[in-house]
Amino acid sequence: MAMVLSIRVESGLLRASVTGEFSTEEAERTLLEVIDALEPNKIERVLVDGREVTGEPNMFQRFLYGEFAASAVARYVREHRVAHEPQFAYVLQEPVLDPRRFGETVAVNRGMWVKVFDNFEEALSWLGQAGDGLA
Repeated sequence: MAMVLSIRVESGLLRASVTGEFSTEEAERTLLEVIDALEPNKIERVLVDGREVTGEPNMFQRFLYGEFAASAVARYVREHRVAHEPQFAYVLQEPVLDPRRFGETVAVNRGMWVKVFDNFEEALSWLGQAGDGLA
């Protein structure tokens, strides 16, 4: 089953809602769609709401996705010569969410500005969007 992505821009934030069964290939595809939406909208903050994603990624899948995400964002920054690297917040639930945040660590170690949350309001606050009523 394919992951389904919907994107909307509100208050300077690109909000991506993702549903469906996790697979590395589908997660990579949806991330590329999110990145493609950044430039025309001049967006620097991204909220990926993956609370409706199901599955249980293994450690290798988490590694691959974190590495891919950091590489894709770095390529976007290079190719579009953006002034500020986009800030990504992911909101996930276990077991898609790894309590040890391995995928996040992989991406951060490769230069991506990203943080994973299990709480929607905390993610908004980290993005500087607290109290915007976007839940």
